[in-house]
Amino acid sequence: MKNNNLINAQETQTHSALFRYEQVDSQAQDVKENIIPISNDARHQFLLASNASYAKQSKQLVAKLKKIDLRTAEILYQALKGQEISVEQGTYLFEAEQGEYQALLETADLVRQQRCGDDASFVITRNINFTNVCYMGCRFCNFAKTKEQEGAEFLSFEEVANRAEEAWNRGATEVCIQGGLHPDIDKDYYKNLIVAVKTRVPDIHIHAFSPFEIWYGAKKARMTPQAFLTELKAAGLGSMPGTAAEILDVEVRKQLTKNKLTTEDWVTIIKAAHEVGVKTTSTIMYGHVDQPHHWAAHLGLLRDIQKETGGITEFVPLGFIHYETKLYNDNPDLVRPGPTRLEHFKMHAVARLMLQGHIDNIQASWVKMGPETATQMLQAGANDLGGTLMNESISRAAGAKHGQEVVPEMMVDNIHKAGLNATRRSTLYQTLERYPSPERAVKTDIPRASEQIDLLGVL
Repeated sequence: MKNNNLINAQETQTHSALFRYEQVDSQAQDVKENIIPISNDARHQFLLASNASYAKQSKQLVAKLKKIDLRTAEILYQALKGQEISVEQGTYLFEAEQGEYQALLETADLVRQQRCGDDASFVITRNINFTNVCYMGCRFCNFAKTKEQEGAEFLSFEEVANRAEEAWNRGATEVCIQGGLHPDIDKDYYKNLIVAVKTRVPDIHIHAFSPFEIWYGAKKARMTPQAFLTELKAAGLGSMPGTAAEILDVEVRKQLTKNKLTTEDWVTIIKAAHEVGVKTTSTIMYGHVDQPHHWAAHLGLLRDIQKETGGITEFVPLGFIHYETKLYNDNPDLVRPGPTRLEHFKMHAVARLMLQGHIDNIQASWVKMGPETATQMLQAGANDLGGTLMNESISRAAGAKHGQEVVPEMMVDNIHKAGLNATRRSTLYQTLERYPSPERAVKTDIPRASEQIDLLGVL
């Protein structure tokens, strides 16, 4: 982006609300102290009056907005007022660089404060991947195996229940259960798996089965998604991960999965879950054959679903892990090796602005980015660090470099490093525990995301 000359913009008597206040009486301007006047936004005004840090950030941001590309400044000002950002505007923000990039991240941080306060959260959970056998042939996945391959797994109901019980005894409130589409799964498999876990650990929350698995199970049972999900809910299904979304675009999905689970099918199943009272998360997988306009359109579609159903609890950006995947290794000149560092920050920041007021929980995945970068995301729009996991197989199979588990103490420490209050939450974002802030300021070598700019995006 090229920065516009502010003087020239004023000479053309722009009608931008951002700069109109500079033309009013100077005495009134002194009262405003050069802070963006969002007179109709009670959240902003309250925070200006009650939160010194927020007021300082606002003052610093307005100084930046007056120096950057005018269109970017207007979009960011619009977001600060709580107004909806269009898909076209979101696409434009994804192109932000240098000063525009800094202002984007700082705006996202302020909007996060407006929507979520100064708390950041995590959940104690365990991932249980009950089978890695799958015949769908998704080219971005290195997790799947055939039944005959070495390393193929298909856990018994007893073993899944054992792992859930072990997690509960270690303090977990949730198990996240997903697996491949094994050909031996019958019409009652998913229900019986839930029953086995609930029989052993009645009070644990079962967060299970991607839309692809629901599609597969409903086909096996010859039921509609609504009927199938109603049966699973009655058995004890608590919520559903909104994975298998990848990019909700037909042409991109054809390259990733041969469009086996279409965008239309994914949306239908997500809406069916919400219809029967099963909350879901939402995700995106980016950094492969996609482009910024796909990202913004994806966010716009999720927002539309949420406006209709209100059933999405959070948005989780998931960067593509390329190392061991056929998608990348068969086409290294055509497929990107995952998102850049800057794109990770832009995704969380733009998501915060586009989804605000609809999906207000933005999660940073330490599994995909590492704990340090995920911590920085808490200063760029995110308000949640996800789960402690205990086990994670899918990203590791694709070549992810980060560990299997982050213990609760590390989560708390990382949240404090970001300058926020640490809370432990339930799957559905009820606060379960608050952790006291350290008596002394946490020493950290993690700089604010907006202060660490690398034009090549390779830091």
